[in-house]
Amino acid sequence: MKGKMVDSTNETPLEGATIYAESAQDSTLISYTITNANGSFVLEGKTSVKRVRVNFSYNGFESKSIEVPLKPTVDLGTIKMEERLQQLQGVDVIAERVPIAIRKDTLEFNADSFTARPDATVEELLKQLPGVEVDSEGKITVNGKEVNQVLVNDQVFFSKDPKVVTKSLSKDVISKIQITNTKTKQQRFMGEEGDGETKTINLTLKENMNKGYMGRLSAGYGTDDRYQANGLVNYFNDTQRVSLLGSSNNVNNPGFSFDEIYDMVGRARGNGMRFGQNGSFAVGNTSFGFGQGIATSSTVGASYANQEKDRYRTDGNYFYSYSDSYNDEKISRENILPTGNFFTDTETNFVGTTNSNQATANMEFDIDKTTRVSLEPSLSVNRTNSTDTENTISRNEAGDLINSNTSLRTSDGMQRNFSNRLDIMKKLDTLGRFVRVYFNNNNRINDTESALNSERTIYGDDPSEQILDQQTIIDNAEDSYEMGMVYRQPLKKDLFLDFEYQYSDSDQKNSRSVMDFSEATGDYVFNPTLSSDFDFSTRKHVPEVGIVSNGQKIRFNLKARYEGIDLENEDRIQSISFSKDYSKFLLSSYLNYNLGNNKRISANYNTNVNVPSVNQLQPVPNVNNPLNIVVGNPDLAPQVTHNIYLNFNDYNWKERTGIFLYSGMSFEKDKVVASTTTDANFIRTTTYQNVEGNYRGWAGINYSKQIKKDSLYTLGITFNPNANFRKEVGFTNGNKLEASNINLNPRIGLRFNYMEMVELEPNYTLGMNATRYNLDMVDDIDFITHSLSVKMTTFWPENVVWGNDIVYSYNGNLGSGFDKDALFWNMSLGVQMFKKTATLKVLAYDLLNQNINTRRTTGQDFVQDFQGTALKRYFMGSLTIKFNSFGEGGGPQRRGGPRFMRL
Repeated sequence: MKGKMVDSTNETPLEGATIYAESAQDSTLISYTITNANGSFVLEGKTSVKRVRVNFSYNGFESKSIEVPLKPTVDLGTIKMEERLQQLQGVDVIAERVPIAIRKDTLEFNADSFTARPDATVEELLKQLPGVEVDSEGKITVNGKEVNQVLVNDQVFFSKDPKVVTKSLSKDVISKIQITNTKTKQQRFMGEEGDGETKTINLTLKENMNKGYMGRLSAGYGTDDRYQANGLVNYFNDTQRVSLLGSSNNVNNPGFSFDEIYDMVGRARGNGMRFGQNGSFAVGNTSFGFGQGIATSSTVGASYANQEKDRYRTDGNYFYSYSDSYNDEKISRENILPTGNFFTDTETNFVGTTNSNQATANMEFDIDKTTRVSLEPSLSVNRTNSTDTENTISRNEAGDLINSNTSLRTSDGMQRNFSNRLDIMKKLDTLGRFVRVYFNNNNRINDTESALNSERTIYGDDPSEQILDQQTIIDNAEDSYEMGMVYRQPLKKDLFLDFEYQYSDSDQKNSRSVMDFSEATGDYVFNPTLSSDFDFSTRKHVPEVGIVSNGQKIRFNLKARYEGIDLENEDRIQSISFSKDYSKFLLSSYLNYNLGNNKRISANYNTNVNVPSVNQLQPVPNVNNPLNIVVGNPDLAPQVTHNIYLNFNDYNWKERTGIFLYSGMSFEKDKVVASTTTDANFIRTTTYQNVEGNYRGWAGINYSKQIKKDSLYTLGITFNPNANFRKEVGFTNGNKLEASNINLNPRIGLRFNYMEMVELEPNYTLGMNATRYNLDMVDDIDFITHSLSVKMTTFWPENVVWGNDIVYSYNGNLGSGFDKDALFWNMSLGVQMFKKTATLKVLAYDLLNQNINTRRTTGQDFVQDFQGTALKRYFMGSLTIKFNSFGEGGGPQRRGGPRFMRL
């Protein structure tokens, strides 16, 4: 079908109006589209019905509906829309379920217009939306732009991390999905559009779900004493929300995901949270644990949110977490030297525990219509202890043993961090003039007591042995404060001058007391050579001026700032003091050009200054690793980084096709790099110096296509080739070492759903890596990786869900003794009972027992293979119970089984 929509009064074209066709018999949604800048539209689709109802909708106008007998081509001509004469403020009264609507800078989807099983999660619902993609790690993109926060009723849900919401809330409670450009607090207060580099999704709850409670309880036990238990309860009362959660498990799962099938398995490929290399995990900006390898963790938390329009908006959360973990590692490293390489093999064993208390809040108060005050306090207290044993041997290229080191380190620590941000914003007129005053503070304490026992042996013609029995006490405190003011002066409509001044003050006090055991006295003796007691202060003044344009078609800014930085350091033990003055003039600019019809191009240039850390400046030896002694360099200059970004994105509603092009480069001037000198016994001494010539870049394409026929099938296609390149310049044994690296990673993925009964998701990624060195005696590196995954889920017979998640990975460049490939297979079978309020599950994790934790990393002067402890095969049975006060099943009951998140 084709046609044109205009205002009946003056026949002005209506851009962004919604047209959708549904079955005249049962109102099943068939297809939809939106008008272009000329008001024209083309509505295409495949269906077996003979007659459809075509609906026309535009914000502020009366909706219109006509029934049309279907032909291969239908010309509807000009559709004249009548302006709605009376409308309640803030309310758009439309009886029809408009599947998609564009309201100023907001793209809005009607949740009930998109097919998904009644018990589907928000993540599964998002996968049905055109232009929205969700990858295997739970990362969400809209037309190629990353979603960095998901809100519920315009409020934070535990964390701004999107995966916390999308993996725990059911689709049945959602009324609308609103997508906007992410806005800063200043942009939100002034009613401005966001820059468009990231997206925000706001989920509005159905009216009958806005009062009451809902929750889930899950528990499972399996082979090898694997277990998991978790629970989440949400209470809603209009704008007020209270949430409680708790979890405990020993399968590397923080327990915040309430997956219908896969939430009881350790996450080999991510589970909606961030896992660090050391096994720690985080939800948004809130981190838990530091354990490595396999972790046993328990967490309880609470979250509260409430708001009243034009008065206040507040949310906060608290978490307590306990974690203990263990990890065995094997590391094989080739160290690159101008005169020949040497090799180190290391085996470690780590055991650690942590207790964490963390609380955050976000409060906004509208004093009047022109004044807003916001506060963001955050407090965390962590206690950690660990034991780490390490055995390292070094050999030359001939295989001769050169040195070895055996060490045992124990550590107990306490970290406390309090931060707060205060913003006061005041509108001075209706033309865009405003003033903003802000104050930030960050007060940190990090105290550690550690003991080191090591034995270092030098072999060869001049053998020697060194034994260390050492205790170290570190008391570190840092207090940072920042204050500033922003003033905006309108020049004309949508054109402004911005003035900003920022002052920051940071003081770090660090006492490091090292004591060596003396056999003569039988006690520990203070070692002044390795100890330090310093005060390190940084003062920064930053005036800035810029011109800003916030037009409908073009948004840009051009800003210039001056950074004056003063550093002072005094070490009372080493009798070392120095001061540094740095000054830099920096530019930044941003351009966003709206080409219309969902096409946009943007460019960004910015610069930043990174001042060397006190550890890089302080000329005091650190012998934590007896094979690598580190000494700072007080003559370092600051590093200046120039960043350039270019993006283009376009989504064609008619074709359900999206394309996103992106590229960028970073140039690093005076980059601070490690400079290592290795002696004849392969004992390294590392310091720091500034170098030129470092840069990195990236470019890629993200193409997506959706094909759909009624409720019969949906096929989604994604193609994402990307490339990364970098050049690293450093020094080793006084020689300049340059490493140039390029990575090519084409990826293709499919998502096929047939009648909501079978879903198939194959994905393939090819990795091509090449590294070139400037020294002839250093071998270049080339290797290829493959990753193939297939996810298959069946929802037949009714109330039975069978899931398979198979991943094959291959790394062609791992060294001998490391597994190069693995086939990882998870399988699950779930049965729903008692009107879908309970689910009984059986899970098989790593069915073929091939899970490995290996990787290869290449650096400027090394190639390293790593293998760590991995969670191996186990089987688990579990039971999940759901409850709510919204009525049977928590929402409208329709035929179909549950939809769930996967690994």
